[in-house]
Amino acid sequence: MEKHIYMTQNDYDRLSSIVADRAASRQDLQQLEAELDRADIVDVAELPADVVTMHSVVRLRDIDSGELKTYRLVYPSEAGHGESSLSVLAPIGTALLGYRSGDTIEWTVPRGVKRVQVMEVLYQPEAAGATPV
Repeated sequence: MEKHIYMTQNDYDRLSSIVADRAASRQDLQQLEAELDRADIVDVAELPADVVTMHSVVRLRDIDSGELKTYRLVYPSEAGHGESSLSVLAPIGTALLGYRSGDTIEWTVPRGVKRVQVMEVLYQPEAAGATPV
């Protein structure tokens, strides 16, 4: 059974535009498009504060190694602007979108399956009342 994910209309529209503007044959875009297809679009006022949205800052734990990392989920044009920025087109970035604190995420990497747990959403723009970029 697929995990239920949430997404705001603004994130959905902007990410759909990225998919439409690029070559749809690229694997990263196919994965993002699949996530967009299964997302429940919710009003910002109804969005739980622990959902990973664009520009959220999250603390993750690698289930296999126990290593903790903190990332800020960003659009591709913003990637590389800060050491913790993570493009939504990176496999883990696509996988994170719409999940909540406590969720475990699995995705395929060249060496097998990677598993991380969302330990905490440290910052979510919608919960903080920030205006979408």
